[in-house]
Amino acid sequence: MEYISTRGKVEARGFIDTVLMGLADDGGLMVPFQIPTVSEETLEKWKSLSFQELFLEIFSYYTNDEIPYDDLKKMVDASYGNFRAPEVTPLHQVNDSLYVLELFHGPTFAFKDVALQFMGELYSYIARVRGEIIHILGATSGDTGAAAIAGVRGKEGIKICILHPHGKVSKVQELQMTTVDDSNVLNLSVEGNFDDCQKVIKELFADLEFKGRYHLRAINSINFVRILAQTVYYFYAYLHVENSGGRKINISVPSGNFGNIFSGFLAKKMGLPINKLIIATNENNILERFVSTGEYKPGEFTSTHSPSMDIQVASNFERYLYYLLGEDAVKLSEYMAKLQSEGKITVSGELLAQVQQDFSALGVKNGPCLEIISKYNQTYGYLLDPHTACGIAAYEAFSGQDEIGITFATAHPAKFDEAISLTGIQQTFPAEIASLSSLPQHMTLVVNDKPTITRELVGFYEAK
Repeated sequence: MEYISTRGKVEARGFIDTVLMGLADDGGLMVPFQIPTVSEETLEKWKSLSFQELFLEIFSYYTNDEIPYDDLKKMVDASYGNFRAPEVTPLHQVNDSLYVLELFHGPTFAFKDVALQFMGELYSYIARVRGEIIHILGATSGDTGAAAIAGVRGKEGIKICILHPHGKVSKVQELQMTTVDDSNVLNLSVEGNFDDCQKVIKELFADLEFKGRYHLRAINSINFVRILAQTVYYFYAYLHVENSGGRKINISVPSGNFGNIFSGFLAKKMGLPINKLIIATNENNILERFVSTGEYKPGEFTSTHSPSMDIQVASNFERYLYYLLGEDAVKLSEYMAKLQSEGKITVSGELLAQVQQDFSALGVKNGPCLEIISKYNQTYGYLLDPHTACGIAAYEAFSGQDEIGITFATAHPAKFDEAISLTGIQQTFPAEIASLSSLPQHMTLVVNDKPTITRELVGFYEAK
């Protein structure tokens, strides 16, 4: 398996080199040269596998044996040995037609732990066996930062800097990042929104001289390993639905940066027979508008009860567009250049029809989001975080009576008590979260200015 850039100007790479590159050197995103397919017979055999066993099976299609099996197994066991649920991502049945895949049983109570616990182990492995210097740089709308820091804090040979938008993540998300007092961790709180943070990150990765000099590595979902690790739980969820009675299975996914939903798109292209892939967003509904109208145009940023989806420019959208355009790197580059110059791109006709065949999408406003939280708590005694509530609303909008829905629970509700409390619900915090407020914070507040952020990075990376 070789990996190529969506923009076609990077020499094909192997698995580990793709991990280290992160954002492709031509500004594109790395994708497999050919997506492997899984037969129905293999899917049937996989039904009996644990999450860890399934992870190893899926990764075997992509790693080119660059990592010995025993080494990969050790990384997988270490990554998921500290999850609070033995299943790693347990599937909870809410009613006869709805399941919730709980992705919040990792160290930071968010779905990002599933991929980033493994990426921390992988980067540590690469640093050790290759003698690589690993300087991780990423931006977060809330959950990625905490999960990435938890995955690499204290690890030898690795430093990590995370940018987050000041005052625009939940208090728990902020505390999970900024109460970490390890010398290999730097938190920059940026006066701006997530898109501002992400723009600086992309510009720094596009500066190949700076990227090479400071050994920058990506932890965001621009890194294909994030996508691949998330693909595992699509297979796990689908294969563990019991008594479906032949009903079609839809999966509804809270999505901001398009990484999680693209993992589902990859799973479907590999042969997982998902019926509908449903994108759930909030008022920052660029993805809903694209699916509905074919226009991809960043709109005005809005702060919502589901801050991890407060994103207008979705990094992984380029990967999907590449496949939508028939894997034509020239056309893809033209579209991305148009987005840069005109601020929007539009698809129509057969292309729009294909988009609407690939996805359904719903933007859920703050009011209906809170109503869903109240409804499911009262009816089923099941408390949802606001992102998962958006996913449930989208499931209700698009799933028919003869279909089963799986909605991804992307975070524990305790991470977003600001929203939960508006419903009048009082929740009990897990001890790990309750203790955060008593800890000192460690972060640097910076203006939304690339030179200022760059100076902070250089000082951090060059410090002994």
